[in-house]
Amino acid sequence: MFTINENYLRLPGSYLFSDIAKRVNKYTQENPDKSIIRLGIGDVTLPLTKSVITALHEATDEMGKAETFRGYGPEHGYDFLRQAIIENDYIPRGIKLDIDEIFISDGAKSDCGNIGDILGLDNKVAVCDPVYPVYVDTNAMAGRAGFYGKDGKWDNLIYMPCTEENGFIPSLPTEIPDVIYLCFPNNPTGTHATKDQLQMWVDYALNNKSLILYDAAYEAYITEDLPHSIYEIDGAKQCAIEFRSFSKNAGFTGTRCAFTIVPKELKCGNVSLNSLWSRRVSTKFNGVPYIVQKAAEAVYTPQGKAEIKQSVGYYMNNAKVIREGLKAAGFKVWGGVNAPYIWMKTPDNLTSWEFFDQLLNKAQVVGTPGSGFGPSGEGYFRLTAFGSAENTVKAIDRIKNAF
Repeated sequence: MFTINENYLRLPGSYLFSDIAKRVNKYTQENPDKSIIRLGIGDVTLPLTKSVITALHEATDEMGKAETFRGYGPEHGYDFLRQAIIENDYIPRGIKLDIDEIFISDGAKSDCGNIGDILGLDNKVAVCDPVYPVYVDTNAMAGRAGFYGKDGKWDNLIYMPCTEENGFIPSLPTEIPDVIYLCFPNNPTGTHATKDQLQMWVDYALNNKSLILYDAAYEAYITEDLPHSIYEIDGAKQCAIEFRSFSKNAGFTGTRCAFTIVPKELKCGNVSLNSLWSRRVSTKFNGVPYIVQKAAEAVYTPQGKAEIKQSVGYYMNNAKVIREGLKAAGFKVWGGVNAPYIWMKTPDNLTSWEFFDQLLNKAQVVGTPGSGFGPSGEGYFRLTAFGSAENTVKAIDRIKNAF
């Protein structure tokens, strides 16, 4: 008789955003006359830009002609996109990368989870708390997390609390981890680490032979003089893998394109992680479609850059509206300056889910309960800046009136 991966049975309930969807759907069915404004899930609302759509159409036309048709592409990505990434995202920041250190994928979420394929199951993993659920759940599925307790923690994970007291930037853990997940600009808190703070983490990882998994999916939203890549930090190529995405900067949430950097200097003993990841990708992945990669390449054209800057500016203006509106209403807030997320303290000592229900019932606004990101998220709430400008203003007005 076949068996199953019993680690899946240890997972508590459903995925956070599935729970939110169920509650919202129930409310909508019971209140069909109420208009809901969704500022919960980090999905974009602006359409793909003109240069991206043009490239997508041109590439589609190529696929309809025998002389330009393409079948299976290179699993690691087409060189035209990988080279554009190097020349536009890294060289201007003084970072030298080889083309075979870049792996094009269908999403940072996918690779943040899939990277565990090349890591031993006995690795001790450290995560920030609160944390993007994918880091935790994928390690639980693999068996690294242990068992889920009544305290909302997995007994084999190292939790690094990110609290109001430490500015939502984690402190170095007392127990030395093998693998450390870091996300800056941070989801869900919207905070970002300075160069000195990241240098502390890189030095720590090098001294302890730990691996940093660095999620930089929101780097396009940085407005202050802060690092956009972990490789701006001395020594990072020897201890860190970086994940990037076109989802939030270029609106590719439904188009699917991202990339992961695995430096050739990064080794476990004498074993190259770049070689291992290359082998994994070649075996399990057939690559991102040609037409999608051509669309992603267009992001780096002069017109594409101008359009992306405008799109990011649109969302960051929403973030400003949310941040300043909530502060004016007496809420305590963080984020919204270098990230499209606003992290707020719930009023009147309400739990995160209690505030979720009140916000839905009183204002018909949907956000994300902080406790869904981990125990240290209890008493906090996340709003995203990815709604339309009109709905963002409406949502803040509703919140002000309701609270």
